[in-house]
Amino acid sequence: MTALLYVLLAIVLAVAIWQITSILNLKGTIATDKDNNTQGILFAAFGIFFYGLMIFSFWKYSVILLPDAASIEGESYDTLYLVTMLLILFVQAITQFLLFYFAFKYRGIKGRKALFYADSHKLEMIWTIVPAVVLSGIVLYGLSVWNDVMDASDAENPLIVEVYAKQFQWEARYAGEDNELGLANVRNIKGINTMGVDMTDKNANDDVPTRELHLPKGRKVIFKFRSQDVLHSAYMPHFRAQMNCVPGMVTQFAFTPSMTTEEMRANDKTIAKVEGINKIRADKGEDPYEFDYLLLCNKICGSSHYNMQMKIVVQEEADFNAWLKDQKTMAQVVVQ
Repeated sequence: MTALLYVLLAIVLAVAIWQITSILNLKGTIATDKDNNTQGILFAAFGIFFYGLMIFSFWKYSVILLPDAASIEGESYDTLYLVTMLLILFVQAITQFLLFYFAFKYRGIKGRKALFYADSHKLEMIWTIVPAVVLSGIVLYGLSVWNDVMDASDAENPLIVEVYAKQFQWEARYAGEDNELGLANVRNIKGINTMGVDMTDKNANDDVPTRELHLPKGRKVIFKFRSQDVLHSAYMPHFRAQMNCVPGMVTQFAFTPSMTTEEMRANDKTIAKVEGINKIRADKGEDPYEFDYLLLCNKICGSSHYNMQMKIVVQEEADFNAWLKDQKTMAQVVVQ
């Protein structure tokens, strides 16, 4: 693959040099009617190729897109994304078509004279006001979706989880029975207390530290993000969730899981994606892959950035509660 990229780069550079040389050689050359006709036809042919390639890419590579959102809030994001992309594609289809069409239709022909407009207030009003109104609508729609997703004030009995980032791993801490996280600070990091939890805070004793995220389906989860060292970014693509983890401060994000891990594994798009991955792995002699939700770091945070992954398991709430009950609390872990 790398060799192919180098070959393509060499071809692009060669074409660029050839074009520059051609331009320099055309200083005193005047295009003939034949040249104009040829360039017009080539432009039209390229337009057909351009649209064909675009349609082929949508058909061929749509399988690499993420499957359906696994959170209720993610569905709103997907709708916003779909509306935005359809609008972009609609405008792109019209403008690119006109570009190629006009280049062909109005190519230089002997005896034809260009019609020149010094100005047109009507056209200027149209291409200024219409984009301004459309873009304002998109921005307002996006802000509305963002505010709805970020507002967790009306959540009933949310699960509170702290996600702690550091080079190069993730840790998590669940609020205990009091559903309130104890205080924490990097200055408290010592021995097994790797998250710097303040054990003098009574709210910290029943907190539950884990190295794997388990989430209940249908219950809102409020995440509190911290970073020990540099800027990280907690990215959970299947839930359409991302939030920066900033040293020295706590950031927040919330979503409601809507599909368990098993349900997502049975999703048609997920099955197709896993089959494609396992075909590649089989050709390499590697073990087959099984789908899991993942928490990733979406900021290049150092040399082992790619290692920052944490498995996420979404379960029915009864199964989640049983799992959480089996975990040790901070008081039990630190004492041991």
